[in-house]
Amino acid sequence: MNRKNFLKKSALGLGSIVAIPTVFNSCKKEDDIDPNACAASPSETAGPFPIKTPADWVRENIIGDRAGIPLVITFSIQNTNNNCNPLSGALVDVWHCDAQGNYSEYSGQIDGDFTNEHFLRGRQTTDVNGNASFISIYPGWYPGRAPHIHVEIKNSNGDSLLVTQVAFPEDISNTVYATQGYNGDFDTANSSDGEFSDSLARNISDSVTGNVTDGYTLTKIIKVAG
Repeated sequence: MNRKNFLKKSALGLGSIVAIPTVFNSCKKEDDIDPNACAASPSETAGPFPIKTPADWVRENIIGDRAGIPLVITFSIQNTNNNCNPLSGALVDVWHCDAQGNYSEYSGQIDGDFTNEHFLRGRQTTDVNGNASFISIYPGWYPGRAPHIHVEIKNSNGDSLLVTQVAFPEDISNTVYATQGYNGDFDTANSSDGEFSDSLARNISDSVTGNVTDGYTLTKIIKVAG
């Protein structure tokens, strides 16, 4: 789906939300949930560009031919049905855009058609400690969205447990986007992002450390009903 059409449809969907405010007023906001509680991480959209065949991309290094500031990503998956102990043997699918805001496997991108390319997508299986890691680059951004990574957790049978997204600290994104190859300052703050505005405390990465010379390391605990 074209990104412009996706955002347009998302905006149209907001109209129905405005029409039924009483329903949402009675709901508990995601931000009201303690980030440290043993509760499932926020469910977010897979977006218009999910991995088409994730089982074909079992790999730790997902960079492909993309250029950017190196980023090592480590997700720790916890099972809310087992007192948030580590969930081993879970499938972790990850995908995000490149430094210019393009996704692989789709046409209608900022820089053209990437239908036959598969950069910045991959799958790993969690170890006994519930961890899965990926070698990537710091993602760029595209209009209307804060910088983010998409993640889907599945059980060993391939059944989806959670689709979510991970946000980045804005000060680090500003530093990265000032380097060559990135688009400069992003146009949407985390707090204004349509996915993160009601759940940012639970979407934001647990830590992002490093520098633009050596690269960065991101860690994030994701909780699912395993």
